[in-house]
Amino acid sequence: MPLLWLFLIVLAIAAVGFVLGRARALASAGGDVRNLHSLPSYYGNNVAIKTVVPAILVMLIWLIVQPMIVNSTISGMIPESSVAENSSLGLVMSEVRRTADGLDNAVANGDMTEAFARDARADFTDVTQRLKDAGQIVTSDVTQPILRAAQSYRIMNATGNLIMSGIVLALALAGLLWGLRDSHAAFRARNTVEAAVRALLIGAASIAILTTIGIILSLVFNTVEFFRLYPATDFFFGTSWAPSFSGRGGSSDLGVLPLLWGTFYISIVALVVAVPIGLFAAVYLSEYATPRVRAVAKPMLEVLAGIPTIVYGLFALLTVGPLLLGIFGDDGLGWMQAGTAVMTAGLVMGIMLIPFVSSLSDDIINAVPQAMRDGSYGLGATQSETIKQVILPAALPGIVGAILLAASRAIGETMIVVLGAGAAAKLSLNPFEAMTTVTAKIVSQLTGDADFSSPEALVAFALGMTLFVLTLGLNVLALYIVRKYREQYE
Repeated sequence: MPLLWLFLIVLAIAAVGFVLGRARALASAGGDVRNLHSLPSYYGNNVAIKTVVPAILVMLIWLIVQPMIVNSTISGMIPESSVAENSSLGLVMSEVRRTADGLDNAVANGDMTEAFARDARADFTDVTQRLKDAGQIVTSDVTQPILRAAQSYRIMNATGNLIMSGIVLALALAGLLWGLRDSHAAFRARNTVEAAVRALLIGAASIAILTTIGIILSLVFNTVEFFRLYPATDFFFGTSWAPSFSGRGGSSDLGVLPLLWGTFYISIVALVVAVPIGLFAAVYLSEYATPRVRAVAKPMLEVLAGIPTIVYGLFALLTVGPLLLGIFGDDGLGWMQAGTAVMTAGLVMGIMLIPFVSSLSDDIINAVPQAMRDGSYGLGATQSETIKQVILPAALPGIVGAILLAASRAIGETMIVVLGAGAAAKLSLNPFEAMTTVTAKIVSQLTGDADFSSPEALVAFALGMTLFVLTLGLNVLALYIVRKYREQYE
């Protein structure tokens, strides 16, 4: 049964339970609401909650656990010779899943029967030829063990989904009966429903924390595995980035310093562009602009935040790069050899960050109490003096937060760097040379069917962990500075 249908059936059972639970509670009270402990809707909600929650929880757990069990079982069926031919078990399992998808599509399109797709005695050549004739992707890597594993993969998934559907529907019906049994006048339905809602709110509040913990743990485990294969000292202090894709690493040089330098260099250029323009725009909009001008200018400025980053990347590649090359290239000053450079990516990224700085700074400046402005004017200060000596110091903690948000956005940007800055990992002070960043290399290292047990793939997690620690340290330092300044100001 498709997952969507199963979910809708559970919701339909819950809706029926709500109506029956409410009616049953009223009937037990003789039709008089005053004889009930709770309002009738609480009794209906009690039935609906007991119907939906256990069924959905089991469904979610099943969907998480089943792929682990299936993959573990199928990987044990694949002979070592097939793994050796494809260099890693991960690549073999990818081919198994692609072949299984091809079988599913062939059955769905009527190109072969379900019985034939499942038949383990079917001729290997016949099955693969039918898949090719049906237009399904079957490469030369598909061998007879992979095909048999794909057939078993489909069977196990189909059987697991069938069992899950039966258990989920049984739990939904059991929850319905349980809720109906409690639908009587003396039952404290309101207490039960409010406790369930409280648990739901706690779970929702915990999602962010659990997600953060999961991200950190995934980075930590893979980073530790990387440092078992590659020396940490060479990674953190190496000045060369030259990964080798032969074997299990070969003589790769995976020094992170060139990538960190490119990341911070491009981010600094972007902040030099975005912070002054964004801050001046925020001061103008909040202190000088008329309501009519502000109503038009601020939405137009914030439109920049809605442009996809790939569009900014194309703008850097097709417009800004050639423009800078015409000025600083061989026909101009001779400083620039190609359109992809730190300056290209930094300028475009700075344009992208302007609305982050201006919009947040504008809201922060407007939050400064009007009494502070009036007091400054009352002491004889001009408007510019009031802005410089009263408003900006009062809004400084929030403005620092806006700049940090823009910096985090710059450090994590990928598409503008890929298209505008190039892919060269180098240590250089020349802003007109091509460089790359940590995020761009993370993408390149994980693109394609990589062997996740090799340093070339695991290094992406080490890069991510390094960037995470650095940005966290910068945020903590900035928070400390802001708090110290706020204490002095107050």
